[in-house]
Amino acid sequence: MGHIKLANIGKAFGAVKVLHDVNLEIEDGELVVFVGPSGCGKSTLLRMIAGLDKPTSGDLSIDGKVVNTVPAADRGLAMVFQSYALYPHMSVRQNLAFGLENTRMPKTEILDRISEAARMLEIEPYLDRRPGQLSGGQRQRVAIGRAIVRRPVAFLLDEPLSNLDAELRGSTRAEIAALHARLGATMIYVTHDQVEAMTLADRIVVLRAGRIEQVGTPLELYNNPANRFVAGFIGSPHMNFLDGAVESIAGERAVAALVGGQKLELAGDPRMTVGMRITIGARPQHIKLGDGDGSLPATIRLVEALGAETVIHTDVAGQKMLVVAQGQHKLDPGAKIRLSLAEAPLHLFDEKGLRLGVAV
Repeated sequence: MGHIKLANIGKAFGAVKVLHDVNLEIEDGELVVFVGPSGCGKSTLLRMIAGLDKPTSGDLSIDGKVVNTVPAADRGLAMVFQSYALYPHMSVRQNLAFGLENTRMPKTEILDRISEAARMLEIEPYLDRRPGQLSGGQRQRVAIGRAIVRRPVAFLLDEPLSNLDAELRGSTRAEIAALHARLGATMIYVTHDQVEAMTLADRIVVLRAGRIEQVGTPLELYNNPANRFVAGFIGSPHMNFLDGAVESIAGERAVAALVGGQKLELAGDPRMTVGMRITIGARPQHIKLGDGDGSLPATIRLVEALGAETVIHTDVAGQKMLVVAQGQHKLDPGAKIRLSLAEAPLHLFDEKGLRLGVAV
């Protein structure tokens, strides 16, 4: 079992509150990713689940038992750190065995668990090497293996890929996803990289300033962000935002006047009123080059030719707008183009940044 429940969890360091009434349930077998900018409280939350920090308020339960005062060693959890935390003077085999030996587990069972984890993670050829003789990706697999041999209630992973280069991050991320599928174990994964969050998670928990902004599947957050912060954080490149005001409302349709005078027709929302200031969001991949209904004049500022796609940085009436166009396009900085939003799902937010709806 690996059911974890956080009820009104708060954490303060002196007078500084870093977590505010966090409520969350993680089901057995889920891979849940905590994501958010630096300083949002995601690592602090993970450390409290692990037992390395104590909550100032609220209750933390594992499989129905409140564990606020239970020491980390007795919670049945295994943590994988960003820095690997391997013993440099020990071989890989000794690193994997160390924690089990301390529990006085029979030697034959220790060997069986090491063999199983090494085969699963494809580190059998490295069992007699020391960490200094391994690459970063191999060391991270050993750190994960050390967690696997314990057969914990849940795995806690604190930015485990941040020390790896881009290619290794991609391959190791795939290994973690495959490992979760094989083990079926509860995993809580902390990262600031929303691409990792989107590709790994069953559910994503988006945090900002110690509060949960939204919880949902990757596609729920991508397609239906609860507010402007989530909309801008989930998705790569991030969502474009254009400021404007509601000019008119007719039935289920509305017209917005953007900064600069351009007009856009939108789906209405019961909360809209004429004159209301709104923000219109559009993802770079949904914007097309060319004229037509809902097109906006833009000036090209920078072109990034990536081969399979072209990333175009533009200016629309003083507001930055990013476009990801499929294929190769010969475009020059300073050129005037038009951007069509006719096929783009437009995400609408009120003055407080709260979601109004999707104009489709």
